[in-house]
Amino acid sequence: MELFTAQQIQSLNELELLVYRYINEHPNTVPFMRIRELAAEAHVSTTTVLHFCKKMGCDGYAQFKWKLKEQAGTNQETHLPDTLNELQNFLWRVGTPEYDAALDEAAGLIARAERVFLVGIGNSGSMAEYGARYLSNLGKFALSVTDPFYPVTVTPNVTMTAVLLSVSGETAQILHLAQQFKARGCSLIAITSSPQSTLAKMADMTLPYYTTARRVGSEKYDLTSQMPALYLLEALAHRVYNRLLE
Repeated sequence: MELFTAQQIQSLNELELLVYRYINEHPNTVPFMRIRELAAEAHVSTTTVLHFCKKMGCDGYAQFKWKLKEQAGTNQETHLPDTLNELQNFLWRVGTPEYDAALDEAAGLIARAERVFLVGIGNSGSMAEYGARYLSNLGKFALSVTDPFYPVTVTPNVTMTAVLLSVSGETAQILHLAQQFKARGCSLIAITSSPQSTLAKMADMTLPYYTTARRVGSEKYDLTSQMPALYLLEALAHRVYNRLLE
């Protein structure tokens, strides 16, 4: 069961999103923090934390912490499910005329761009490297950006497109890079599991794949399937290649 609904996340302002991101990244720590400690770590006021709690359906911070602890109790280690059903659901969604049109639009942005970047860290970084190599193999030179501190520079009058990969769409480093690219006039394409995520809202267009995020172990290693992202990268590359032949 998800602690935050898409509607609740959409209702958050910029400061409240800082609280949401911190909690998302430290779910096992926050239940034992005082409200002032959480406010300090998220760089907001205690009033902002209280407003966040109310938007999450809680009367106050104490009730919110109780809900967070209860959620943690339901997230005990379980066997990983077979991904076939999830993959079939994705393929059904991507086979619709609406999604086909979105892929065409995204391919057009990439084909027209003079510089193409594929951005991701962790497992998504591996996908970014693969996608950049695959595009380059097909004749559209692309660079992968897997360093969250990568300096984004601009050459005047050069069109740029960045494909940003993030399972949650809430990774702070990816959002920071997205802001940098956006500020420099770069078109943004988000490949993420949730069309309601912060990254999706920042991007010019989003290719969602609706995959359930899966983490295991005390370190919460990411085992979310990357097969949908892999499919989308290859599908985009094929469409870009066909456009280059026209």
